[in-house]
Amino acid sequence: MLKRAFVAPDPGRIRLRFASRAVLGIGLAVVVCGLVGHSLVAAITGGLAALLALFTVTDPTVRGQAVTTALLPAVGFPVLALAALLHDHPLARDTAFLAVMGAGVYARRWGPRGHALGVFAFMAFFTTQFLHTLPGQLPELYSAVALSLLSASAVRFGLWCYERRLTAPAVPAPPAGTGLSRVTTRQAVQAVTGGAVALMAGQLMSDQRWYWAVGATWWVFVNTASRGETLVRGFRRVLGTLIGIPVGLAVVVPLHGAPVPTALVVAAGIFGIFYTAAVSYTWMMFSVTVMAGALYGSLGVLDPGLLALRLGETAVGALGAMLAVLCVLPVTTHATTDAWIQRALRCVHACTEEAAARLSGSATADPAPRVAELEALLGRVRLSLAPLVHPLSPLRARRARAGHVLALLDECAREVRGLASVAADPEASHDARLAAACWRVESAVEALTGRTAVASAVPAHPAATEPALAHLHSLERALAELAAPLHSPPGAPLVTA
Repeated sequence: MLKRAFVAPDPGRIRLRFASRAVLGIGLAVVVCGLVGHSLVAAITGGLAALLALFTVTDPTVRGQAVTTALLPAVGFPVLALAALLHDHPLARDTAFLAVMGAGVYARRWGPRGHALGVFAFMAFFTTQFLHTLPGQLPELYSAVALSLLSASAVRFGLWCYERRLTAPAVPAPPAGTGLSRVTTRQAVQAVTGGAVALMAGQLMSDQRWYWAVGATWWVFVNTASRGETLVRGFRRVLGTLIGIPVGLAVVVPLHGAPVPTALVVAAGIFGIFYTAAVSYTWMMFSVTVMAGALYGSLGVLDPGLLALRLGETAVGALGAMLAVLCVLPVTTHATTDAWIQRALRCVHACTEEAAARLSGSATADPAPRVAELEALLGRVRLSLAPLVHPLSPLRARRARAGHVLALLDECAREVRGLASVAADPEASHDARLAAACWRVESAVEALTGRTAVASAVPAHPAATEPALAHLHSLERALAELAAPLHSPPGAPLVTA
């Protein structure tokens, strides 16, 4: 697990640049807040705002990222005011918190921008509980948040905008549907239900730090689309917190709140959050826990009992999320995975079609965008299958079958990338056998996605010397092998929910 987080491949050093820029942007935001004379509480609020802006704003284009960042205060400021005004009215405060939570999850239906605005709104309410914000502090907090967002934006869009040199990533659209058939609607109801359970249980544990439980429920729901994903994420959140507490104590307590070493620990925590987020939620939570310990140390309230309480509240919050996804409008892992696999297979066919057209001489055909879309879709398949392929999954036979499906889909992606590379060669010539091979790929995909009968025998072909034809033959074989695991009997689905 540790090796996967810190030795995982990092093509183009994207994760390294992402994490390094975050440290720079958040550090600048805090320094600016300090230079203008803001209090420590305001500087922490501004730093958290900069962190959220750099972490959650993921629009596919730089222009879209800038627009979303500019919109963050529009949702954050009213929520900050609402939470501060309701600070001394527990029932109204709790009701408003749950409403903001549900709205934040519901907003995901509008893609990356809705997701970022929803997260920022929730965290604005959460931050006021964390820092016990009162109405009189709002002007200073507004100023700190505005300055911090400007500072983070100056780094992200000015000083170090490495995305301008990259191809915009493909972002798969969320599953369609209306009403309660939409995943976002169901998850909004689940989040409010789980949040209510966490809020009540958290207040029984502590009337001062109850918001940790609600925060844990919220973050367990982020970036998940089925109950299986949510269960695994809840487990990893508790594990990361459990690992981070003793390390946080060992590192932070001896500092006694000293500004410079505490700032270095916070910077290391920020780097860890951004660097490990894409590969290990457990180690991201470890980094969050260490950073939170350092922040509490700077506020002078850190002690072992506080961190133990945080672990308990985190466990309660994760449990609330798990109960909600299991009992309230469940979104099954099997249904979610099946939908993403079918979309990936249809994209395989589209990639093949574009490459074949390019090889036939079409000047407008371009498989590259489809290849990028396929990579994004396979990422969603892996995320959806994560509950089943998890090492602790007791369903060994299904885990093996799911692993086989992933391996075959990865093989399809490799062959499609190879085919697209050949098609990009201006000297590549069209072979008459390509049309027949493409037709067979199309038939195989239709059979797999249409749930019609399909032969699972691997087609036999003479060895192809032409690169494009060799890629197509390998793609045919992978698609034929996919028939058996994908068309399992109804009593033994690919993924159990």
